[in-house]
Amino acid sequence: MAPQRATLLQVAQRAGVSRSTASFVLTGRHLDMRISEDARQRVLRAAQELDYRPNLMARSLRTKVTKTVALVSDTLASDPYAGRAIHGSLAAAVAYGHLLFIGETEGDPVVEEKLIADFLDRQVDAFVYASMFTRYVRLPKQLKGRRVVLLNCLTRSARPIHHTIIPDELSAGRSAARTLLDAGHRAGIYLVGHVTQRVFACRERMAGIRDELGDAGTRLAGTIDCEWWPDSAYDAVSRALADGLVPKAFICLNDRIALGAYQALREAGRVIPDDVSVISFDDSEMAAWLRPQLTSISLPHYQLGWQAIERLLGVATEPQVHRLPMPVRVRESVAKPTPEL
Repeated sequence: MAPQRATLLQVAQRAGVSRSTASFVLTGRHLDMRISEDARQRVLRAAQELDYRPNLMARSLRTKVTKTVALVSDTLASDPYAGRAIHGSLAAAVAYGHLLFIGETEGDPVVEEKLIADFLDRQVDAFVYASMFTRYVRLPKQLKGRRVVLLNCLTRSARPIHHTIIPDELSAGRSAARTLLDAGHRAGIYLVGHVTQRVFACRERMAGIRDELGDAGTRLAGTIDCEWWPDSAYDAVSRALADGLVPKAFICLNDRIALGAYQALREAGRVIPDDVSVISFDDSEMAAWLRPQLTSISLPHYQLGWQAIERLLGVATEPQVHRLPMPVRVRESVAKPTPEL
């Protein structure tokens, strides 16, 4: 049988103060109540000796605040890489003295509706609505009028209704192009990956790449079209090299594409970065595993999760879209181009 937990009254009696005084001390309101330092210390010592823990359920019924938040995502939680956003959210929730409930819908609207209803039944204080891939979403009707922060997704509202936390993919595209330009590349720069306007990250990265190269008076030499997976990239790059393509640099739309490009270049006898520089996006664990290690633009998953909770529980400000920086992780796959013989 579990031992009976100490009550606030027992703490007050041991400290020799009133129950209200003990309550003010343990909820941090002793300054407002002008409680002496001696009394405060007696209350704290009594609470420690009795192993006093507040009854959070009773407090939530009284205050209508449960100190809990819910994160509802499609597949964010089960992805081993993007799951760092969950770690960031959990850490921030702890820092703000809250518990974080996590629910995953796998993109099923019926499951989503049930999850949100369950969280509302548990009277969570606020919600983070998250997506695995940056995309436009329609906020569920159940969340209308509630405290919500969008994580890695946006609504099409002309004016933000909720704080929105997304990676700055536009600046990331510029950073990729700038890294090659700074290394001396001006010609022979090819994009590797299927370009589609329907994918937010692709659209933003491409715009950044083109803008930065255009500002430098140059442009992409071409595109090697492939799916965003290693085998498709390997096949496409191998065909291009066999057909006589002589690239100086590749900008791969993600690290998986870069893996396929690495294999194709190696089989064709091209040395990275002596013959071909390679830069990519995402900075997954794969980037550091490749040889030579891959220069990649990092998706700040942990910071995205932390910022979502901070905007949710921190000081209230006017809702806006927050684009978090995507730092360049410089490794050995980029070098200055070799001169033509």
